[in-house]
Amino acid sequence: MSPTPAKSGRPAYDPRRLREIFDRRAGTFDDVAFLTREIAQRMRERLDYIVVAPTRALDAACGTGADLPGLRTRFPEASVLGVDISSAMLVRANAAESADAQADAGWRRFLPATLSKAFGARGPQLAQADFSALPFSAGAFELLWSNLALHWHSRPDLVFPEWQRVLKVNGLLMFSTFGPDTLRELTRAYREAEASLGIALQPHTIDFVDMHDLGDMLVESGFEIPVMDQEVLTITYRSPESLLNDVRRWGAYPFERAANERPTDAEALRSAVHTALEAIRRDDGTIPLTFEVIYGHAWKAVPRMTAEGHGIVRLEDIGRGPKKDR
Repeated sequence: MSPTPAKSGRPAYDPRRLREIFDRRAGTFDDVAFLTREIAQRMRERLDYIVVAPTRALDAACGTGADLPGLRTRFPEASVLGVDISSAMLVRANAAESADAQADAGWRRFLPATLSKAFGARGPQLAQADFSALPFSAGAFELLWSNLALHWHSRPDLVFPEWQRVLKVNGLLMFSTFGPDTLRELTRAYREAEASLGIALQPHTIDFVDMHDLGDMLVESGFEIPVMDQEVLTITYRSPESLLNDVRRWGAYPFERAANERPTDAEALRSAVHTALEAIRRDDGTIPLTFEVIYGHAWKAVPRMTAEGHGIVRLEDIGRGPKKDR
């Protein structure tokens, strides 16, 4: 297993900086949300093979709220909440939620109160919160969903215990995130550009965490039966500038860098990065950008110890001795 984030030199997580980045990006984020929408659909397809019927579900880092309608459609009897660190993202999510609620009210008013309640709570249910420090009591949800957000935190080993805390025992965590091959062409282009200019190497893309390390973190955080898989997607661009514009609108690099670049470096670096990206232009005239998408789901394990340190034995385990080899 590779070093955990705490020991690997990954930069510290600053929620204020991340909030500022996504507050600025909120107005144009939907323009580049095609990848998020596609991954949400693939996550929903994975749910087809899982039996879960939550009464309360949480979308951790819901952004502009694009996944909330799909979750409500999937679980019509559930109360679905969304949280995000960015107030500007939530403003857009609230507008979309309010529009959906008004459309809902048109036909719901003809239903008996008991039947209307069976369709679950509707309308804006949003809160501003850091998904690594959620404002909910323990065991508040049966489902926690998070789509392409975990990589924005530098310490997923600290996020998983918080997600485990707010889930009920046997509750389901389902998430997607980016893996180490993500943006590899851009990472290489920056390294080549900085080397050619003789300037100090700087991080320009996130140090994404390996799928197997995430699986180990899940188990260490009190989850069981983790299922992890990944796929590699390639998005192509007609120009280096269009590629870089999309990356910036996704949020770019969210952590602090050392402030040691000379003022004149920025333009020279941009030009050198363009040159490096042009060098990988394919025969069809496009420039590729790779995304390694990691999918994971796991169940909150039954606790084995009480808060006072006493062991917990389940009734179904009584009488079961240790397995013997035959």
